[in-house]
Amino acid sequence: MNNDERKALIEGLLFASGEEGVSKNKLTQIMDCTLRTLNELLESLYKDYESPGRGIKIMESNGTLHLTTKPEHAAYYEQLLNTKGSTRLSQASLEVLAIIAYRQPITRIEIDELRGVKSDRAVQTLVNRGLIEERGRKEAVGRPVLFGTSTAFLTYFGLSSIEELPPIEEFREDENVEDEADLFFENFSDEES
Repeated sequence: MNNDERKALIEGLLFASGEEGVSKNKLTQIMDCTLRTLNELLESLYKDYESPGRGIKIMESNGTLHLTTKPEHAAYYEQLLNTKGSTRLSQASLEVLAIIAYRQPITRIEIDELRGVKSDRAVQTLVNRGLIEERGRKEAVGRPVLFGTSTAFLTYFGLSSIEELPPIEEFREDENVEDEADLFFENFSDEES
């Protein structure tokens, strides 16, 4: 199998893995190649996808590779997916999303304490939209669910990892969480319109 065929195989495997993605280790096992060879093939694919004539790219998140759409085309994808259920997020949902993005993993009760109000609906909305997901359970009384951002969150905002979030000052009790949410989404306001 030549390198073009191997790159096509990687592309097909990433597509077939869907939202779950696939780890580099799994790819090396399936393709029966070394990690070095895989990385060389991936570098070549990354360059191929940088072309303006391509609509997809490879994103690596938490050690898992995903085939995703390019963030610069987000407005078109939004039109395609524009349904009754895909309205803009409420201010409460934006606040909760910002808190989760910067404090993950975090429980709903911890979110409530930061906001000073219940966040059940906002959390459920974000889970339903696939922007956040369960990240296990906290070792505490009742073992509450821990939430973190999802791959869909990273894809929507065009981030490769959570480390690419814009810097924000540490949460302070004297600051209003709404102001923090506004600061977080200030850089992405064009994508929401």
